[in-house]
This record gives sequence, structure tokens and C-alpha cells, in this order.
Amino acid sequence: MGVIDDFPSSHDYVLRYLDEAARDAFARFDAAFEAGRELPDAESDPRLFGRWAQLRLGNGHHGVDHYDERVLRVTRPAADGDTPWTFDDVRFLWMAANGLMVREHTDYPELYRLPLAAIRRLDYRARRQILEGTLDWFRQYHRPVWDVLHDQMEDVLTEPAENGPAGVVRNVIWDCDAVARRLAEEYGARLAAPEVLPLLRHWNSARSAKPSGKWLRTAETLLTPEAVGLVREILVLVAAHRERQEENLYGWRETVFLHERTAVPVRGMVWTCALIDEPWVAALLGDVALTCGTGIGGSGANSRSERLANAAVNTLARRGGLEVVAALARVQVKVRKKSVLGNVARTLDAVAAEAGWSREQLLDRTVPAFGLGPDGVREERIGDCLVRLRADGPALQFVNPAGRTVKSAPQAIRQTPELAALKTTLKDLKQVLPAERFRLERALIEERLWRWAEVTELFLDHPITGLYARNLIWQVRQGPAGLPVRTDSGWELTDPRGRRVQPDPDTPIQLWHPIREAAEEVRAWRDHLLEHGVRQPYKQAFREVYLLTPAEERTRVHSNRFAGHTLRYGQAKALLNQRGWSGLSIGHWDYECGGDQGEAIKALSGWRARWGMYVAGDPEADEWGTASFCATEQITFYRDGQEELSGHDWAGNRVALDGVPLTEVPPLVLSEVFRDADLAVGVTSVGLDQQAVAGHEEYWHSYGFGELTETAGTRRDALARLLPRLRIADRAELTDRFLRVRGDRRTYKIHLGSGNILMEPNDAYLCIVPGHDRDAGSVFLPFEENGGMLSVILSKAFLLADDTAITDPSITRQLGS
Repeated sequence: MGVIDDFPSSHDYVLRYLDEAARDAFARFDAAFEAGRELPDAESDPRLFGRWAQLRLGNGHHGVDHYDERVLRVTRPAADGDTPWTFDDVRFLWMAANGLMVREHTDYPELYRLPLAAIRRLDYRARRQILEGTLDWFRQYHRPVWDVLHDQMEDVLTEPAENGPAGVVRNVIWDCDAVARRLAEEYGARLAAPEVLPLLRHWNSARSAKPSGKWLRTAETLLTPEAVGLVREILVLVAAHRERQEENLYGWRETVFLHERTAVPVRGMVWTCALIDEPWVAALLGDVALTCGTGIGGSGANSRSERLANAAVNTLARRGGLEVVAALARVQVKVRKKSVLGNVARTLDAVAAEAGWSREQLLDRTVPAFGLGPDGVREERIGDCLVRLRADGPALQFVNPAGRTVKSAPQAIRQTPELAALKTTLKDLKQVLPAERFRLERALIEERLWRWAEVTELFLDHPITGLYARNLIWQVRQGPAGLPVRTDSGWELTDPRGRRVQPDPDTPIQLWHPIREAAEEVRAWRDHLLEHGVRQPYKQAFREVYLLTPAEERTRVHSNRFAGHTLRYGQAKALLNQRGWSGLSIGHWDYECGGDQGEAIKALSGWRARWGMYVAGDPEADEWGTASFCATEQITFYRDGQEELSGHDWAGNRVALDGVPLTEVPPLVLSEVFRDADLAVGVTSVGLDQQAVAGHEEYWHSYGFGELTETAGTRRDALARLLPRLRIADRAELTDRFLRVRGDRRTYKIHLGSGNILMEPNDAYLCIVPGHDRDAGSVFLPFEENGGMLSVILSKAFLLADDTAITDPSITRQLGS
């Protein structure tokens, strides 16, 4: 029997790295060895001979505690020679040795003699890549091997002193990703300094979920002012870092954020923030949690590094107090990973309980003001210049010594610490604004109640939240509603007819929602916003309302209203995650266990909605990975706490119970869930594409020119109010599904759902790709919907109304065809 036949079948994957020439050479080596002859080609191809020699140790035996001297006379010279080993050679030798080790070959010094000798021929990065998982594998599962070899393995991996501070840092944290390489190359001298290096080694022991008291006490004794500065700089680097494509020494390209070996010391730095009493700590931990808690591209139900996101949140929890609330609120808006969100919720609840409030009350009371005045402006004089921080940009404005407002900072103040501090505040302000907008929309959906005194103090008078709250409609519970107006006697609510009311301080107040109102009242508010130029932070007066249809009454426990659409999966998942949905993960994997099917889930006001989806794409085109396209199925509703899965079918799969009858779902909950689904379809459908995707042509045409959804219907309603105000009013008219625009060359029909264009008289398709510089004729819009389709339609309308001025040949060719 030869070495290939004798090798353990459980590890035969090792042999896949041998080509036919190698197998033929091994057969010649086997024949010569068995016959006691001189081994052919041993000197002419020592690398191939070395591979064979390593396999020769197997010799068909299971459980070997010492090797035959005749075999060792083959392996020892191979180890002692000056062979120019390659990365692939060394990887093969280690895999072969490990395969024999698990077959109970226990003469570890001889078994690993050749792999240990060969790996020394490689540079340190290659050594680390080959032994990346082997150290922990030996330490945890093969302790006898570790006890014998760990000194030699550590020696192989330890860079010599002549490699300088960068080598010292790499000895601790390795160099498995871009951040680790930057730490070694840019921060090496500081991290390897005698007063910091012990702390770096301590950070590299942060391997548990939370730090022990002993770990923190040790960190406290090692912490120095220089180390505090490094913690800040490095965590800023991590918070700004994004995943990138990297090619490893195996030739594989992979998307890497932080390698596990880098995440460990970074987690140690995050834990150390619990010991640092500086004003920058809470915000920076929030930045780290945001970056690490969101998925690739900054969204998604997965996390770039769940362990680091939770470490940051846990450290904020350990610090406690009101200072951590703003950072946690930002995380709550963006991150969708359940474990991180649960951690954030527990921390906020703990801080709120300590202050005697609910979580929502805590968030209401802890929105930072950043030193802004009631008008949302903060002014600071730096040298001879005046600098304004404005919340309504947000932006910095500069007034030079001559009293003139200029766009950029005057040269004299650009390097001042005061301006640097204002720029940091501006960065924080830009993060708080979307969090407040999100919080106010969530309050609308959840039907939160406040006292009028709380509304005026915490919302209307606040320099940041007030930017949004003052343009929203507030309503006395089961009473009158109005936009806030400040008077000499305080805030009042004014309705579209000019009637005013000043609620008593203890009057219950909520945000107005159109689902509770008659159609006439909704129309009055829409006309009022347009007439007075009130732009709302989100759709409130123009919010779509979704009522049960006869078809849904017939299906009873599920809705097919948004079934049968083909969406761009990644884009749809990201959008739904932003809207508070989670759980969706489908692709071309594990078809037998349903990997191509899944559900997006949203919890709202004691209910859960589930929206089914499945892969709708070519697995070859997707390289058998995450789906490019998905198809939508029915939506069902369940009460919180209701057991949704019960029993098993004949194949052992769990079977879902029917949903709750749709007539029992609160109208606002049903409407808001359907609104999210309509938004996902309206933004991510392949029917919006300029050209049909192969295989989806029929759907593209039916969606791109078919009946309008509620979102498109609201768009039509807005256009009906806007058209009389436009300079193209005499050239445009609304039909049931289109904005019809008369140019000088052709007449055009712009679909109000997809924005696609047909040309009369033969309904020829006109392809116009929207540019980033959309010109909607400076038209005031009372809202800007997600996806911006209203502005896209208007920009196309202005362009086509003056079609003789079009010079783009990609368009003019189509007009004349």
C-alpha cells in the first residue's frame, strides 16, 4: 500500500491538493522505499519529496506512539535540509500532520518536526495565516499536543527584536486585517512603549462576553494618560472603519471588517472606557456600537461585529447616567440586530428606572441641545470671526471680520481648538437629527400620549426636536387638532380654518393620524400645508391609509395585497430593516431545509406581522449565495406572545398556525404594516427599472404601467394640488394612472407609480435615467417620500414639457423614432 492509500480517509481532503504528477511521483517513492532502494528524485524535487515523507509517517497505522527508525531516516533529512518551501507546501505538511494526529499518532516531536521546520522558511504573515486556527484548536481540544509543541509554535510566530515596534505589536495582535496592520505600522511605537505594552497584552485577553472585576482592576493599574489617548484614537479609527475586500494567501477574496484576533484587543479597549472619565467617552462608544452593530453597508439585521457592539453597549450600561442616553438612542435607530437592541433596551430601562421614568420618557428628556438657542442657532466668536452652528442645515456658518458671511472657515481660525470642537458638535448634531425624526414618527405609529406641558417643554421649545415637532399636527385626545403656533401667552394649536385652542397643561395630547379622521378633514389639512408652505419631517397629513378590502375579508387571516412582487432583495431587506422589520435571510443555500424561503417580521403595539418571501433568481448568476431578487408572499398578523408554530408535518417540519383574523387587527397597526410593505415594493421593485430584468418582463410591464398602489395614489393627490401652481400647468394633466405632459414634439404619459414613460400616440416606451441633479422647477413639496419618486416625476415633466430644448442624444434618438 502507498502513502495515499494509507492516509486516514477522514482527512482525505488533504489529498485533493495533489495533482497527477505528484501522485505518480509518490508511487515511485513508495515502490523504492518498500524495496529498500535509493529514493528517486529526492534531491531534484525536495519539496515533493518532503510532502511524501510527511505522509510516509502514516504507514497505514492507527495509534502510533513511536515511529520506525527507517521512516525517520526519511523525514529527518527532509526537515533538516535547505528546501525552498512554498506557502502551499507548508499548508499541506500541517494538514497532513494534523490528519495523523487525530488518528492517535502521539509521537508529536517527530510528527511535527517537518512542518515546524518548513514553516520557518515563510514570512511571519504567512506563518500566522497557516497556524491561525491551530493554536486554539490544540489548546482547547488536543491539550497533549499543545503541552509538547506550544513553545516551538510560539517561537515560530514571534518576530525578532530587529523588526522594531511594529513587530512587537504584531506579536500581540497579529496582522489579520487592515485595522491590525494600521495599529502595527502607525501606532507601533506608542503601543510598544514600555508604559503601554503591558496594557496592550492585557487588552488581548478580553475573550469573555463581559469583563470581570479582576480584569478591570488590572486594567486600571496599567492605564496611563498616554494609553487613554490611544484608546480614543484607535476607537475613532474603528468607528470610521468599513469592511473591504481582501485577498488572503490562499488566493481567496473575502469581505473583512475586523478579524477575530483584532476584535479581541479592541474589545479590551472598549471595556477600558468604563475606567475613563472623559466627556468624549459616551459618544465614542455610541459610534463604535453603531458601526459594529449595523451590517455590511451600514444596515441589515446582521452586525459587522456583534461582540464589539454589545461590548460598547455593556460599557455604556456600566457607566450609567443620563449621559449615555443619546448614544444609545442613536444605536436604537440604526441597529437591527436583536441581541444588540435587547441590550440597548435593558440599558435604557435601567437608566430610566433609576430616574423614575419609562424608557420613552427618558428619551424625551435627554435629547442634547448642544448649546443651541431656542431658534436652533449657537454663536461663538473665535478670534475676529463669528461662527454660527445651525440645526436647520445642519451646518457651520462663518462671518469674517468684515461682517460678510463666507462658505468656508477663514484661514486665521482653521486650526483653532474652538473650531475643532464646533466641528465635533456638528458631527454629533447630524447624528441626533435623524434619530429625533425617527422617534417622532414612531410616536405617531405607537399612538403615544403626553401632557400638553410636556409637549411644549420637551418638543416644541427644544432647539433640535422642535425643528420637526413644530411642523407636525398635534391633537387633543378625541378633540381638536392643529399646528403649533407660538403666541404671547404660550403655544396654541391652529387648525386649517384658523380656529385656535390652547390646551390646559395636563390635557392629554397625541400626534394626529389621518386614519382617525374623515376624508374631508384630511383634505383640508393637505390643502393647508401646501397653501402655507409647511414641509413636514415625514408624511403625516399626506400619509397613506390602508383599509381592509373585500378580498382581504374573504381571505380572512392573511392579505395577498403585496404578494406576487419581484424585489431587489438586498435593497428591500435594508429598507425593511430601517423600518423596524427583522428576521429576513434567504439565499441559494440549503434548499432542502428552506434556505430559499423566509419571512420579514415586525413588532408593533402588541402585534407581530410576518411577510413571506422566497428567492426569485438564477443561482448561477448569484454564485449560489445571497439572492439578488426575491418574490413576495402573503402577510399575516399575530398577537404578541401567541405561539405561531405548533405541531409538525409528515417530514418533521414545524407548521405555522393561521394568523389572527384581519378584522381583529387594530386599523392603525394594519395600515402601518401595509404602508411599510407598499414602501418596500414602491422603492425596490424591479418594475421601477428603466429596462426589464431578464425573466421578469411580464411583471415589469404590469407594475411599471399598471394600477396604482396607495403610495402612488397619495402621490397623485399631491400632484393634483401642485399642478395648478406649476409653470407647466397648461401642458400637464392628471389621468387615473399617469401625469400626461404635452411637449412640442410628442405627448408623454408618466406613470405615477414607477415614473416610467410612454409616448403617444403608439405608447412607445421612453427611457430617461434620472440624474442626481433633478430639477423639479423649485417646486415646494409638503414632504419628500422615501425613494424621491415625486421629485423624479416632476423633473421628467419639466424636461418633457420643453422637449425641443433636449440635447441629450440618448433621449432625442427615442423621440424621433
